[in-house]
Amino acid sequence: MESINIHEAKTRLSQLIARAQHGEAFIIAKAGKPMVRVTPIDSPEPGQQLRLGFLAGQFSVPDDFDRMGEDEIADMFGG
Repeated sequence: MESINIHEAKTRLSQLIARAQHGEAFIIAKAGKPMVRVTPIDSPEPGQQLRLGFLAGQFSVPDDFDRMGEDEIADMFGG
């Protein structure tokens, strides 16, 4: 893994970010001492992000959903 000094990293920040986005990890060092490792974040592309409601229409909820198991629950609590 490539090591880049902090001064060079500040000078070439946008280039280094582009490299990280393409999967290339590297280390930023200060006075030759490794300080941080820069790696890409594994996240979906903005168009691939799933939003609330993305399963709409793909399943149905029973009408008695809020009453399912009510007898067993009442028995457990002595009611």
